[in-house]
This record gives sequence, C-alpha cells and structure tokens, in this order.
Amino acid sequence: MPWFGAAYAQTAVVAPPLPTGQATAAQTAAAQADTTEFTLSNGMRVIVKEDHRAPTVAHQIWYRVGGMDEVSGTTGVAHMLEHMMFKGTPKVGPGEFSKQIAALGGRENAMTNRDFTLYYQQISKQYLPKMMELEADRMANLIIKKDEFEREMKVVMEERRLRTDDSARGTVYEQLLATVYTAGPYRHPVIGWPADLVNMRVEDVQAWYKNWYVPDNALLVVTGDVTAAEVKALAERTYGKLKARPLPLRKDQQEPAQKGIKRIWVKAPAENPYVVLAYKVPRLHDVEKDVDPYALEVLSAVLNGYDNARLTRDLVRERRIADDVNVGYDSINRGESLMVLDGTPATGHTTEEIERALRDEIARIAREGVSPAELKRVKAQVVAAQIYKRDSVFGQGMEIGVAEIAGISWRQLDRMLDKIKAVTPEQVQAVAGKYFNDDNLTVATLLPQPIDPNKAKAPAAADSLR
Repeated sequence: MPWFGAAYAQTAVVAPPLPTGQATAAQTAAAQADTTEFTLSNGMRVIVKEDHRAPTVAHQIWYRVGGMDEVSGTTGVAHMLEHMMFKGTPKVGPGEFSKQIAALGGRENAMTNRDFTLYYQQISKQYLPKMMELEADRMANLIIKKDEFEREMKVVMEERRLRTDDSARGTVYEQLLATVYTAGPYRHPVIGWPADLVNMRVEDVQAWYKNWYVPDNALLVVTGDVTAAEVKALAERTYGKLKARPLPLRKDQQEPAQKGIKRIWVKAPAENPYVVLAYKVPRLHDVEKDVDPYALEVLSAVLNGYDNARLTRDLVRERRIADDVNVGYDSINRGESLMVLDGTPATGHTTEEIERALRDEIARIAREGVSPAELKRVKAQVVAAQIYKRDSVFGQGMEIGVAEIAGISWRQLDRMLDKIKAVTPEQVQAVAGKYFNDDNLTVATLLPQPIDPNKAKAPAAADSLR
C-alpha cells in the first residue's frame, strides 16, 4: 500500500529530482498556487484545491475521530454513527440525504477507519451549495432515534459477519492486530468487537456525535471546478453558523516495547493456508527531518511494488512456492505504522516456507543492498503511481485529507515526493537491517478448516463503507 493510501496530484513532479534551494522553492510555490486554506470563526478548517478541467467538484467532510479514539466497551461506535448519519434531521427525513444527491446526478458515501470518519459527495459544480447545506445540517441537527439505531445495528452486525466472522483473511487480520498491539488503539477492530456491538446503546452513539461532530474537529476539503472565494462564501453561510464546542481530552496510549516474536495460529474455514508477517516500523512525523519512512516506502516497492518486483518474481514465478505474495506499508497515520507481508503457499508447499522466504529476502537486502539501477526503476514506479492517482479531483481531496488528519500539511505533499526520489541504496539497506527483527515481528498463520457449502461467500475485507 502506498504511503499516501489515497491520491496524488501534480504532474510536474515527474521531472528529475530538483536540487535544494531556489528551484525546489519555486516548484513548491507553483504547486501550491491552486490550493487555498482558511479557517472559519468557529475553528473549522477549509482547504480548496482548484482544478478546472471538468465542471465537477468533490466535497469532503473529514472528522478527526475514528476507531483509535474508542475505548473498550464501546468499540465500533464511530462506525455505527457513520451509519446513523443518514437517518435524517428535522429538515431532511430518513434516507432523503442520499435520495436528494442521487436526484441531482451525484454520488456519495462515507468511510470510517482507525484515524478518521469521512463523508463525501461528487457532483456537478452548480450543486455544491446544496451539498454544503446538507452536510452542515447533519453536523449539527442529526436525529438519532432508538428504533432507527436498533434496525441499523442489525445491518452493522451483518456487515461484521460478512467482512470478518465469515472471512478467513478478515478473521486473521483482526486477530493479528489484536496481537501486535498490547495497548495501542489500533488493536481494536473499527467495526467493533461482537460483545460491544451487542451491548451498545443509542446513548453511546448520541454521546459520540455530541462530543466529536463539531466544527473545530472537522476539515472541509473541496476540489474541482471552483474558486476559493466562492467556497469561502458558501462555507461561511453554511458551516460558519455552527457553534464550536470543547473537544474531549484525547489520552494517547503508548505501545510498550515488544520483548520478542509473537505468533498466533487462527482456525477458520478456508481453502488454503495463509501467513502474515507484521513488523512494527515508524510512521512519518517530520517531512524534512525523517529519513526511514521514505526508505521503507521504497523497500516496500523493491519487494512487491510492481509487476516484476522481487517477491513476485522469485517466489511466485521462478521458485513457484507461492500462489501470491503482498507487501503493505503506509507511513501516514495518526498512530504508528506496520509493514505487512503475506503469502499463500502453492500446492505442495507450506506457510513455513513462505515465512522463511519473505524473511530471507529482507535479510538479503540488509546484507547485500540494492543496486542503483534497481533503485532507480523502483522509485520511478513509486512516484508514477502517486502521480497517476492525482488525475481525479476526488483523489486530490483524499490525498489532502489523509495527510492533514495525520498532521502532515498539504503544503508538504510535493516535498514528500522529492524526498522519495532522493532515497539512496544505503538508506534502503539500512532500514532493511534496522527494523526487521524478532522484537518487532508478529506472525499470524491461517489453519484452514472445512468450508460450510451452505454459507454465502464473504466479500474481501476493506475499510468500513456504508
């Protein structure tokens, strides 16, 4: 997974790396010329990115609250509120929010993950005032009724069953995170533990809404065929009328140092065994001063970032011990990051072989490094992948929002690409030797059980979507 997890936007960065100094400053200034930020009197921040290629806009409301802000006993409440946000206000009846957007030819959805909750619409630019009016209304005036809550809880429980309980890989991943983290908030599933869903009450959701859905905990990102001036006028007329409230005190949990390798074996109905290796690695804190997160991103791409990357080439095509292998790393989070490697053994091979092969490849890079030619090829793939994602106005908004929620300014996004392009072979070799040891490692192995032919096949696990 790319470290932006979302989208990228300025095509100018495909040029060779620029030297530091005036050239880089000029590039950054040019890239920022079409983006404006301002803050309303109630503390709500607004970022506008103009893109006039088509008469459409993406309107996104980001709340800096997600699964990591929950406590034991009420896990899943952030996602539950996401569902309830479509149940109406005094002005807009239950289900009418989505119907109105569909009638205008737009599309909309919502997402809850560990770090944030996001609501968005994509629509023709003339309907932006309506989108802002609707979102401002439900930010302040949502009606959360007990009967609607009880009906929607059944939907959420079914979602949990399909995505986790009846999904072998979903079950493995949930158990993996609960084992990786002893105290860290990422140990809880975003959708919630089953007992917490059973015991959740409508008052829990009402309190979550009152505490966190306030202008000074929200970020509005608008991208597309608009001007900053018109968005500012609309924002002041809609969101600007809402009152700020003090936010609850956030008590960050610090993960204690791991004292050795952790292993779990998970039994679940499945056709094939499967193994996942999760290494604790750092996230990006300081765009200018940090080095290792950029080197880790490049290492991830060296391993499996393109069609002919090392793991797919060696384990799947040449040695044929794996049917598939994957690597994921995302350095932009509110909490600490993981690099996750997984694989499914080919017929006649074992998860032990896959684990050994994955660990051996990282050890080989730590020992021998990567050649300048391979590194150049890999970095070109990483940069291109990020740039191509910037082709949509929605993707541009996602890029801004994900970074801002994690405390990274949108003004530094292009600088991050420069830093990726400046990664050296020595830096990649160094991180391969620094973090991939038993004191950072948790291994989860799926032990396949017989599949009930009468059960519906579960969809792939993903972030919670309404």
